[in-house]
Amino acid sequence: MAEKQTAGRNELGTFAPKFAELNDDVLFGDIWSRENQLSLRDRSLVTVTTLMAQGLTDSAFRFHLENAKKNGITREEIAEILTHAAFYAGWSKAWAAFRMAKEVWSEGIGNDAMAKHAASMVFPIGNLNDGFAQYFNGKSFLAPVSKEQVGIFNVTFEPGCRNNWHIHHARNGGGQILICVAGRGYYQEWGKKAIGMLPGDVVNISVGVKHWHGAAPDSWFSHLAVEVPGEENSNEWMEEVNDTDYIQATKGETL
Repeated sequence: MAEKQTAGRNELGTFAPKFAELNDDVLFGDIWSRENQLSLRDRSLVTVTTLMAQGLTDSAFRFHLENAKKNGITREEIAEILTHAAFYAGWSKAWAAFRMAKEVWSEGIGNDAMAKHAASMVFPIGNLNDGFAQYFNGKSFLAPVSKEQVGIFNVTFEPGCRNNWHIHHARNGGGQILICVAGRGYYQEWGKKAIGMLPGDVVNISVGVKHWHGAAPDSWFSHLAVEVPGEENSNEWMEEVNDTDYIQATKGETL
C-alpha cells in the first residue's frame, strides 16, 4: 500500500487546509491506494511520464522519481521510459528529466549491495544468466573464468535466488565442484539438510545426486562452478525449490 501522506498538511495545513486535505486524503490517500486497479509501480510510471511531458522537473518531480525507484522501477527501465517518452513529449524535456533521474538512480550506488559484493571478490559478476533463467528462482549472473581444459564459471545469485533441483549425469567421471568466493549461500542434497556456504567453502557433487544451491535470503552469493571432466556429461533440470521449502532449508530465514 502507499504510505500515508502528510506533506500537504505539513506544508500548507494552515495556509490552505482544503488543498492539504485533498492532497493527503484524496490524491495519495485514495487514488494512489487503489492497487486493485493499478499497481504503485504503474502509477509511478504514469505520473513520471505525465510530469515530464509538462516539463516539470521541480522538487515534486524528484519526489515522484524517488517514489518510482522505491516502487520497483529500475535504472534500465527509467532510462527506457524517458527515451520512449522523449519522442512524444520533447527532447529538451527528456534531457531535463534525465539529469534528475540520473541523480536519483545513482544515489548510494557506492553502497549498493551488489556493488559491495562485486568489490569483495576478484572474479567478475558477469552478465545476467539469461540462458538458464528458466531454471533459477530469482536473478543470477554468469561470468566464464575458463573454458579450456576444465570449465570454470563464476555464478552469482541475488539474495533469495536459487536454482532448481537438478542432477549431473555422466557415463564416466563428471560431476561438479562448488567453491564459494563471496557472500553467503546454501547447498542441499535431496533428503538431507541444507549446508551453509561461506567464502572458501568447497562442495563436491557426485553424478546422480539430486541437489540445489543458491543465496541466503539476506545475502548475495557467488561460487565458482567447476565442471569435472567426464564422458557424455549432461544436466537434468527438475522442479523448482519453492518458497516454503527454501525457507525451511535456510533455517526459517525471512525472504
